[in-house]
Amino acid sequence: MSTVLVVDDDAAIRTVVAQALRRAGHDVTSADSIAQLERALAVSLPDVIVTDVVLPDGDGIDHVRSVAARFPLLPIIVLSAQNTLTTAVRAAEVGAYEYLPKPFDLDVLTRAVAGALARGGMIGEDALADEDRALPLIGRSAAMQDVYRIIARVVSNDLTVLISGESGTGKELVARAIHDLGPRNAAPFVAINMAAIPRELIEAELFGHERGAFTGAATRNAGRFEQAAGGTLFLDEIGDMPMEAQTRLLRVLQSGEFTSVGGARTIRVDVRIVAATNRDLNAQVAAGQFREDLFYRLNVVPIALPALRERRQDIALLARHFLDHAAIQGLPRRQLGSDALTELGAHDWPGNVRELENLMRRLAVLARDEVIGADAIRAMIGTQAIIGEPVDIEIGHAVRAMIERIARDNPAALDDGTLYDRVIGEVERPLIEAMLARHGQNQLRAARAMGINRNTLRKRLDTLGIDIGGTALDGDRAEVRERR
Repeated sequence: MSTVLVVDDDAAIRTVVAQALRRAGHDVTSADSIAQLERALAVSLPDVIVTDVVLPDGDGIDHVRSVAARFPLLPIIVLSAQNTLTTAVRAAEVGAYEYLPKPFDLDVLTRAVAGALARGGMIGEDALADEDRALPLIGRSAAMQDVYRIIARVVSNDLTVLISGESGTGKELVARAIHDLGPRNAAPFVAINMAAIPRELIEAELFGHERGAFTGAATRNAGRFEQAAGGTLFLDEIGDMPMEAQTRLLRVLQSGEFTSVGGARTIRVDVRIVAATNRDLNAQVAAGQFREDLFYRLNVVPIALPALRERRQDIALLARHFLDHAAIQGLPRRQLGSDALTELGAHDWPGNVRELENLMRRLAVLARDEVIGADAIRAMIGTQAIIGEPVDIEIGHAVRAMIERIARDNPAALDDGTLYDRVIGEVERPLIEAMLARHGQNQLRAARAMGINRNTLRKRLDTLGIDIGGTALDGDRAEVRERR
C-alpha cells in the first residue's frame, strides 16, 4: 500500500484530504508544520508528499526545494490558496510534481497522487533567479489557474507554444511570461504581428533581406529570426500569415536554417517559437487556408486563454490592479464602490482585458469622485468608443469575430442575403456617430473629415435612422454662411 504524507496547518483540510486518499486505497499520515514534516521524514519516507505553501514555521515551497534536493525521486504535490502565476511557477521550478490551487476538487487531487505514484519525477529543476519579479498575468479563476500550470510546465524547456484566444485576452503577455521566466530571458524577446505586415514584405520581415533585393532595399537588414537569436520569437496572429510564407516558415522550423531575401548564404539561428492567434486554426486547415503540417509543428503545447466574460471572478482583481497601476503612473488615485464592481461584472467585455484596462485608465482621468460608482461605469462604457483612449481592437478582427458570432448563434443569417448590409451597418453606424460627436454634430465638418459629401452623409443618416436633432443643421447653415 502506498503512503502519502499530508502537510497543512488546517486540521479540517488534513482530515478531508486524508479521508479522500484513504478511500482511494492509500495509507495517510499527516503533519501541521515543516518541523513535523521533517520528523516524519526522519522516521519513514512516504511515496508522495502533499503540502500547503503557507505553514506556521516557514514557506512550504522553499522547503520543497530542500526536500527535492535530498530525495529527488520523491513526488511532491503543492497546494496553495495564493493562486497566482508566481506560486505556480515557483512550485514547478523548485521541483514540485504538481500544483493545485485551493479550493481544489478532491477527485483532482486523488488523480494527481495516482499520477505521481505511476510516473514519479518532477516538473521543474532550477529555482527562479528572481522570485520577487513582477509578473504580468493576474487572475485567480479556475480558467487562469489552468493557464498558470501550463506556463509553469513549459518555461524551462524549448517546446513550441501556440496561444489561442480572442483579441485583448493577453496572448502577448503569456508569451512574454514564458520568455521572462525561462532560461532565455537574458536574450531578446522579438514580436511580429502577421496581420500588420503587408503580404509582400512578410518574408523580408521574418528572414531579412540583402541590399538590392527589391526596390528600396538600400542596405542589408536582419530579419526577426536573426534579431531573436538565443531568445524567443513571438509570431502574433499567425492565422493571418499568407500561404507562401507559411511554406517557408515550415521549412525553417524543420531545419533551423534559412536564407535572407535576395541572399545565398545559409543562416542558422537558435530561437524559441511562440505563436498566437485569435482564429480557429483547425477550421482554417479544413478550409485550406492554413497548412496542416505547420499547424501541428506550432501546436506542440496549446494554451487557450479564456475571454474575460469566462473569468468574471477576476474582473474586480484586474480593475483594482489597473487603477493602482494608473496611480503609480501619476494619474489620480481612484477606488471602486461595490455597485461599480457589480456593474463591471455584468458587462460582456467584447474587448476583454484590454478593454477593461482602457476603461480603468479613462476613469482614473475623467471620474469626478474618488470612489467610482455604477453610474460612472455605465456612462463611461457607453461612450468609450468615442472619447478618450480607444479600445485597441483591429477592425478586421472585429468583423471576423462578428461573423463567427453570427455563425454560432444564427447560422442561417449567413445565407439570407442580408449579411453584407448588416456588417457594413455595424461598422458604418459607430463611424458616423463618432465623427459627428467629434465635430459637435456638424454634418459639413463630419462629412469633410470622412471624405464624403454632405448629401451622402444625410442619406446615410436617414437610412441608419440616426437622429441628430436640429442643432446640427443650424451649425451647418452657420458654416455655409461663414464660407460665403
